[in-house]
Formats: sequence, structure tokens, C-alpha cells
Amino acid sequence: MAQYTIDAKNKKLGRVASEIAGILQGKKTAHYEPRLAGSDTVVVVNAGALDFSKKKLEQKVYYRHTGYMGHVKTRTLRQAVESSPAKVLRHAVERMLPKNALRYKRMRRLAIT
Repeated sequence: MAQYTIDAKNKKLGRVASEIAGILQGKKTAHYEPRLAGSDTVVVVNAGALDFSKKKLEQKVYYRHTGYMGHVKTRTLRQAVESSPAKVLRHAVERMLPKNALRYKRMRRLAIT
């Protein structure tokens, strides 16, 4: 069981998220097994200092639906980062993990400060 500390200062969101997803799956260990959740933990510091292109801040949109007809809510990446940069990173990592029951076990081993 290893603990990785990643400094996200001035790094791109996708690059950091894919690195974290690989660690959480256990792909950096010699005894990688796809059917197991892995045991490595990741601590991310300086999540608020992630680097984004100006174009992406305005063009990337997050959608969510309230459940009522026509009630689709949208947020730009800029709005999401201003409210909580940790949630943006967590969302990106979660979407990069395989869509199975192990995803939740792996996400519990991610700490963002």
C-alpha cells in the first residue's frame, strides 16, 4: 500500500486526472489485477491552482437534470472552478475510472486539498 502525493499547481486537469485514475486502479504496482480495487491512496494538493486554457473555461459545459421536463441546468467550467475546484477534479477522475462496482471503492482513496 503506497501513498502518492500529487501537486496539481500549474498542471492541466486531464493530465492530472488520468494519472490519478491509473494510480487508483493499481496500475503502478507490480501486482496489478484488474478485478481488484487496488490499495494505493492519492492525496492531491493545490487543486485550486490547476491550469485551464481560457477557451476551455468558457466552452466546457457541465449539464445536470433536475428530473422535471425541460429543467436542464448548465454550468461553465469557470463557474464550477470558482465554486469548488476539488469537485471539478473529483468529477474528472471519477469519469476516467472503469464504470463498475470498484469505482466507488477507488474514489474513497482519493483525498483532495
